[in-house]
Amino acid sequence: MRILLIEDDQMLGESMVASLSRHGFTVDWVQKGGGVELLLKTESFTAVILDLTLPDVDGIDVLKRLRQAKHTIPVMILTARDDIEDRVEGLDGGADDYMVKPFALEELLARLRVMIRRISGYVDTNIELHGVSVSLANNRVELNGEAIRVTPNEFKLLTTLMTHAGRVMSKDQLQQALHGWDEGASENAIEVHIHNLRKKTGGNLIKNIRGVGYIIEK
Repeated sequence: MRILLIEDDQMLGESMVASLSRHGFTVDWVQKGGGVELLLKTESFTAVILDLTLPDVDGIDVLKRLRQAKHTIPVMILTARDDIEDRVEGLDGGADDYMVKPFALEELLARLRVMIRRISGYVDTNIELHGVSVSLANNRVELNGEAIRVTPNEFKLLTTLMTHAGRVMSKDQLQQALHGWDEGASENAIEVHIHNLRKKTGGNLIKNIRGVGYIIEK
């Protein structure tokens, strides 16, 4: 699950990248709001965490531009602005959630999981398809009710494919899901992870669309 963090505070940004990464997210961090609309046109993210007080443009304006451009990606506002008027403006402007700083990491993680479940069409804590269940709350994977062991990268790939079920994900998109803008894995590494996941999940869950990418069907 790849998150775009838009936050200008250096210390907080570094802390959030480290904390979210420890909990299975791939985080790409920018400190300005300009160019975000173009970024979302060219790269694939699961959700956006948006500060409102940015050095170049107000976060509300960033949000409104995204919605006017028909970007449907979930957006969580994370800001020090705690007035009711600010909350209402943010939510009415297209935000899916609104949190006020300072915040508890556990609550932030729970709210992110809610947004991710919502876009995947699920209401409980697990995503289930074809006998495979993924728990976003504790990074647990089960096959027909039995727990199976997966590596952190395998979990990221499986979750990415399951939250985008019915959509073909290219190798490049899967690489971004694993590594974001950092040095990514080779195409061969992605193939190895997919091969291992197929063995662990019964072989038929992840399908290869030759020359295009991989898909888990709904």
